[in-house]
Amino acid sequence: MKTIDLNRKTALVAGVLYILTFVSIPILVIYGPLRHSDYILGSGPDSPVIIGGILEIIVALTGIGSAVALYTVLKRQNEGVALALVASRVLEASTIFVGVMLILSVVILRQQSAGAEALVTSHILVTMYDRMFLLGQGIMPAVNDLLLGFLLYHSGLVPRGLSLIGIIGGPLLLAGDFCILFNIVGQHDPTTGLFAVPVALFEFSLGIYLIVKGFRPSSITGDK
Repeated sequence: MKTIDLNRKTALVAGVLYILTFVSIPILVIYGPLRHSDYILGSGPDSPVIIGGILEIIVALTGIGSAVALYTVLKRQNEGVALALVASRVLEASTIFVGVMLILSVVILRQQSAGAEALVTSHILVTMYDRMFLLGQGIMPAVNDLLLGFLLYHSGLVPRGLSLIGIIGGPLLLAGDFCILFNIVGQHDPTTGLFAVPVALFEFSLGIYLIVKGFRPSSITGDK
C-alpha cells in the first residue's frame, strides 16, 4: 500500500510540473517588441520582458523536476534511457538559462540608454536568443518526448495511444526545427508552430492524466 501511495504522489508531482512547463506561453507575445529594430531606443516599462524571463526560468526548473520525479519510476523500466531523459532535460534547462541571459542583456542596454550605436548589438543578442530557443525549446523537447514516449509505451504506465503521440510528435518537431535551420520556413512564421502541436498536446495531456489518474497498474510500479 505504501508503494502504491508513493507512486501516486510521484505521478501527481510529475503531472503538476508538466503543466507548469506551459507557463512561458505568454513570451510569444511579451518578447514581440524585442524584435523591433528600435526597441532599445524606445520608452516604456521593461517589466513584461523581465517577467517573461522569470517564466522561462520556471519552465527550466520544472522541466528538470518532472524528469527527476519520473526517473524514480521509469528507471525500473530502463535505467539508461531514464537517465538520458534527465540529462536531456538538464541540457534543455541550460539553454533556457542562456537564452534568458541574452534577453536580459538587451533589457540592460535599454535601461542604460545605450543609444543607436548599440542597435547592432541588441539585434545580435535577439538573434542569438532565437537560435538558443530553437535548440533549447525546439530540438531538446523533441528528444525528451522521444525518450519519454519510448519509456511510457513499453512500461504501460499511461495509455499507449498517449505515448504514441510523444513518439510521433518528437520527429515531427525535429523536422520543423531542421526546416528552420535550413531556412525552408521562418522561425516566426504562423505555420511553423504547427510542428509543435503534437508535442504540446502530448505533454499537456500527460500532465493532466498523471494528475487525474496517476500511473496505470504496471509491473514496474509493484501494483500488478
